[in-house]
This record gives sequence, structure tokens and C-alpha cells, in this order.
Amino acid sequence: MQDLIQQIKILIIETLNLEGMSTDDIDTQAPLFGDGLGLDSIDALELGLAVKNRFGVVLTAEAEDTRRHFRSVATLAQFIEGQAA
Repeated sequence: MQDLIQQIKILIIETLNLEGMSTDDIDTQAPLFGDGLGLDSIDALELGLAVKNRFGVVLTAEAEDTRRHFRSVATLAQFIEGQAA
């Protein structure tokens, strides 16, 4: 799971061009949106597409579950791991 968490953090940094930020700067449990990392809805779309392309998981913007899965790096990793099983 730690490897997946690192991969997600790298994906976030690369996809959203968070220059000067390292994986250590992203708290695994912190919210990705609002307080925490402070991502917005445009970031969500870009990140969702990157996750879909990188990990092959299907996400729907309308699903309430999607918001829950994107709450933090930890919840996103759990979702991706669950999809792979």
C-alpha cells in the first residue's frame, strides 16, 4: 500500500504541476480539497483523468462515492487497491 500511496502522490504532483512540492509535503490523511492540499474542481477533473489513465479505474463525477474516494491520498489508495482486487 505504501508504494501505491507514493505513486498517487507523485501523480498528484506531476498532473497538477505542483512545482517545488515533494511527496513528503503531501499528508496521506489530509483532505485533498479545501483545507489540506487545497485542490479545486478543475484539479479534481485533471486528477480523476490521470488516475483513470494510470491505474485503469473507472470514476464517475456524479457518484457520491467518487467524492468519498477522493477525500485524501489514503482513501484514493484504498479505492484503487479495491478496484484491482
